[in-house]
Amino acid sequence: MTTAASSVSRVAAEKLLQVAVAKSKEVDAKMNISIVDLGANLVAFIRMDGAILGSIDVSLKKAKTAVYFGMDSEDIGGLSVPGGALYNIEHSNGGLITFGGGMPLITRDGALAGAIGVSGSSVENDKIVAMAAQQLFKTL
Repeated sequence: MTTAASSVSRVAAEKLLQVAVAKSKEVDAKMNISIVDLGANLVAFIRMDGAILGSIDVSLKKAKTAVYFGMDSEDIGGLSVPGGALYNIEHSNGGLITFGGGMPLITRDGALAGAIGVSGSSVENDKIVAMAAQQLFKTL
């Protein structure tokens, strides 16, 4: 579900938040969840009760990282290590996050429509929650 400009819509973003919150509860984590459009503008956000305050910005930067490059934030991390092709890229664009939890939202047709960023638990749990929403988006 996208807007006329092919970005993730508010309606879709609300559905993604619902799935992400449910998955967060399933893994027993209190998360901050950000959804951005193609321009990396915030479409939807939720901070679950008790989620770490410092992770608010991290969730947004994970989403921005994923949409800026059209790939998982974790994949950027592998390229940004010393000697890597994108070494120090995390300092660009107002700060990027180069570990897991940011994932692009791809339409059924394979087009980039935005991204989700999740932060507040282990990187593994952040990825599990983001992936649940990412998978739902493919069906909308």
